[in-house]
Amino acid sequence: MLTGIGGQGVQLAAQVLARGAATEGRNVMLFGVYGGMMRGGNTDSSVVVADGPIQAPPLLSLTWGALLMHHKYWEPMAHKIRDGGIVLANSSLFEGDLERERYRVVDIPATDEATALGAAMTASMVLTGAFVAATGLVGIDAMVQAMNDSLPPYRRQHAEANELALRHGYSLVGAPIAPAWEGVSA
Repeated sequence: MLTGIGGQGVQLAAQVLARGAATEGRNVMLFGVYGGMMRGGNTDSSVVVADGPIQAPPLLSLTWGALLMHHKYWEPMAHKIRDGGIVLANSSLFEGDLERERYRVVDIPATDEATALGAAMTASMVLTGAFVAATGLVGIDAMVQAMNDSLPPYRRQHAEANELALRHGYSLVGAPIAPAWEGVSA
């Protein structure tokens, strides 16, 4: 599950994650929820990735992982993360309690890192790159391909910055912390 404020790239990050998994031959379902305004409202997305058929829409009551771009809309999602689940939080912006005794929390200063790379708007790509490194859910090359496939023509000028952000976020984590698949080493 991914959550944040409209305009932070949550929906793009979810789409890239879903396409990356599909590129690697996984079954995928994606469901985005948008608030009532284009920027500043809540935006959530659920991505279900499986190595077998998926038979229900991705309206999740419980999940093992989450990406948090901002704290503002975290509370409704908090009860959906199972005990011991992995939570990557954009520590540049996130304020509040993350129940660190309940979840495996990884703080990634995504906005600060993206700004240091010269493109603050790529913070969601930094956090997403870190998530795939932490879980092994999808390989980084599939993510880069998926990002390139996801960008509409009027956003193509951001492809290079997004790739840099994905790869940088991936490099921030190192070895997987919460492997998504058997055979992914922790």
